Amino acid sequence: MADDLPQAPATPGTRHEIVRELHARFGADAFQFQATRDGMPTLWLDRARIPEVLRYLRREAPSPYSMLYDLTAVDERLRTHRDGLPASAFTVVYQLLSIGRDADLRLKVALDENALSLPSVVSVYPNANWYEREVWDLFGIVFDGHPHLSRILLPPTWEGHPLRKDYPARATEFDPYALDAARQDLEQEALRFRPEDWGMKRGTADEDFMFLNLGPNHPSAHGAFRIVLQLDGEEIVDCVPDIGYHHRGAEKMGERQSWHTFIPYTDRIDYLGGVMNNLPYVLAVEKLAGIEVPERVKTMRVMLSEFFRITSHLLFFGTYLQDLGAMSPVFYAFVDRQKAYDVIEALTGFRMHPAFFRIGGVAMDLPNGWDRLVREFVEYFPPRLAEYEKALVKNGLVRARTIGVAAYDSESAMDWGITGGGLRATGVNYDLRKARPYSGYENFDFEVPLGSNGDCYDRLCLRVEEMRQSTRIIQQCLENMPQGPFKADHALTTPPPRERMLADIETLITHFLGVSWGPVIPPGEASVMIEATKGLNSYYLTSDGSTMSYRTRIRTPSFAHLQQIPHVIRGQMVPDLIAYIASIDFVMADVDR
Repeated sequence: MADDLPQAPATPGTRHEIVRELHARFGADAFQFQATRDGMPTLWLDRARIPEVLRYLRREAPSPYSMLYDLTAVDERLRTHRDGLPASAFTVVYQLLSIGRDADLRLKVALDENALSLPSVVSVYPNANWYEREVWDLFGIVFDGHPHLSRILLPPTWEGHPLRKDYPARATEFDPYALDAARQDLEQEALRFRPEDWGMKRGTADEDFMFLNLGPNHPSAHGAFRIVLQLDGEEIVDCVPDIGYHHRGAEKMGERQSWHTFIPYTDRIDYLGGVMNNLPYVLAVEKLAGIEVPERVKTMRVMLSEFFRITSHLLFFGTYLQDLGAMSPVFYAFVDRQKAYDVIEALTGFRMHPAFFRIGGVAMDLPNGWDRLVREFVEYFPPRLAEYEKALVKNGLVRARTIGVAAYDSESAMDWGITGGGLRATGVNYDLRKARPYSGYENFDFEVPLGSNGDCYDRLCLRVEEMRQSTRIIQQCLENMPQGPFKADHALTTPPPRERMLADIETLITHFLGVSWGPVIPPGEASVMIEATKGLNSYYLTSDGSTMSYRTRIRTPSFAHLQQIPHVIRGQMVPDLIAYIASIDFVMADVDR
């Protein structure tokens, strides 16, 4: 990267110890080190070596990197700030996570424009399947040996690869869309499911299997989600999840919006998470810009994030029990959800999508009387949770429908990139707020709920207890809210403090340019992950020294979680699938982006 970026030392006892291990195993000349703003060890290597290096990291290294956290790509052809980096038209990026080390590793492979292919690593990390399909879909990079390299977010009839830099970013750059009868028939035919394409048989010598479409429009599918079931009676022999019906190009939008004006778009990713979506984005931008926010900002962000964790979990709780056949809980949960939204609205001015966090701070300070509203909620809510547990969580019918259903262990969770409550339900004690605290979480006293069986029941109980712990965190925010400014005193804070903007013309000009054009963020790369409502969420941002992001990668937990469905549900019954889908806790906007 640029010369002004310091390289973290690769010495024993640091997060870069893995660099020394790889040098010892494969030779130092096999890798090229890259310094990044986030300090994550980042190594370039030849595409032919990626399978063996990943196999070592997964299966042979001490404290292995058991999870392929993310796999994406970058079109480098228009990037100007690439000082010291290998020549590359397209770059494929692998991000690995080691729970044992509590450490990340980023591997990069440079590709020539005329040789856009590299080996598939599905045999090493099973969840690479969907990620490689996504990279092929959006960038046109081929993964040799992939079991079914096909479109995943875009329709089968789509032409082109939208995340390439030469692909338009705005609807006005396309001809008007027209869907005549002939084209509609073509699109419908393209959606026809052919079992042979997926290695499935239509039957045995004695019987035929039934193939059933669940979705893409069905109440139990929790959004525009289609899953094709191969059934032997009511037993699920196999299934194929089909996503992309909610795809709207959020990462492409990140290339056309300024750093500041992209914030409202983040609210719509996990649209139940509210400001929780803002947080990893603004933290990544602040890391690129070198902004340190005041303590008051950190605590306000934590308080609002935990409010949205509660509102998201309440919707999960109500709809989960509704999918099991209980009609009343969703109404009780929504009453409490509205009470939480009343507080959020009083604090931010909006309810579901406040877009309240800013680069360097928050939109405004807390209003007078905020403490009374928050106190009323934290006193009201715990007794309600106790009622839910008594009447519903311990209910015999709920237990019968969920205990032992759709269970998986921690090894399976690692295979498929499961994070958040789905991982902790298997007994893995990994919550990012504890493991590597961000935004001041190190100052809060709370417990991390764990399960042991990894089944539908554990995933339900765990989230109920998470709501109790979120209330506990909010209580501490109420009692220990720091004094001070609600924005950082930094030139790239957007917008700058209003009182300074009204005092001198230079700040007024900066305010105007920052809002209309956006701040100019120094060139570099940074990724920040947080413990979001549904698992680990992160933004991996690349700046080319402009007012807009060069590449915005949004890694969402729901995308990874849906890929695991066939592995878990084979051999179980259709009603078990409904309970399992509900227990995952996903929204399709978080999957498709």
